[in-house]
Amino acid sequence: MAGRMRFGCCGSMISPATDPIGIEAVEAMAEIGFDYVELSLSDLAALPEGAFADLARRVERSGLRCEACNNFFPRTIRLTGPEACLTAALDYARPALERAARLDARVIVFGSSGAKNVPEGFSRDAAWSQIVELLAHLGPVAAEHGFTIAIEPINKLESNIVNLAAEGLLLAREVHHPNIRLLIDFYHLTMEQEDPAIIDEAGPEIRHLHIASIEGRRFPAESAPTYTRFFKLIRDIQYSGRCSIEAYTCDFPADARRALRVLRTIHQE
Repeated sequence: MAGRMRFGCCGSMISPATDPIGIEAVEAMAEIGFDYVELSLSDLAALPEGAFADLARRVERSGLRCEACNNFFPRTIRLTGPEACLTAALDYARPALERAARLDARVIVFGSSGAKNVPEGFSRDAAWSQIVELLAHLGPVAAEHGFTIAIEPINKLESNIVNLAAEGLLLAREVHHPNIRLLIDFYHLTMEQEDPAIIDEAGPEIRHLHIASIEGRRFPAESAPTYTRFFKLIRDIQYSGRCSIEAYTCDFPADARRALRVLRTIHQE
């Protein structure tokens, strides 16, 4: 049997205009009963040292850990196209990952659509090769810190490469490094109308989950057959890792309490 899943919350979507890192609700997350917080790495990396140290102390005082980081690369770091520079990408990634390590993170989410979207007129195959090369270099860096970098497929309205979980799985297998694995995001999976049975095929490659309702990308509010099937497939592969709510809200305390209760109930069914 799979163990108890850990549920967390991506802070960066709670008040994106005023709190892009996602730190301002960390105490509320702890009080509500989340197991961890997921913070925006590109925004953490941009902080002055003093501000980052203050943030790290605040996370520690909350009683939660920042076990995962999303938003790996900012859009200013080009990862595909003629302006992509592997050296520049790695020069950004190394200190960014060091900051994640100082927060004791374990999963780094590689979605970063703004950075990796393929420029118009550029070969998609060439862009794919650029991403493979980048991840091949990042694998050993992740291993040094004990991270898993989880590839996040993103729907076609937001990204023009690595849209399907099946493509994310292919990418992870092509990189073929134990610290480069796959994230399954319920929202993107559903937006792409991809068969959730890909979860069974991906199996042990899955290292992280994201979830949001398909309507408005909000916090899940009630049980639904699509959630039930998703979590049944997750249980069937004996997954016992983390699942972060990555969603918008107008009333975080109420929405978060309800969503956490709903998801824990569904997962245990």
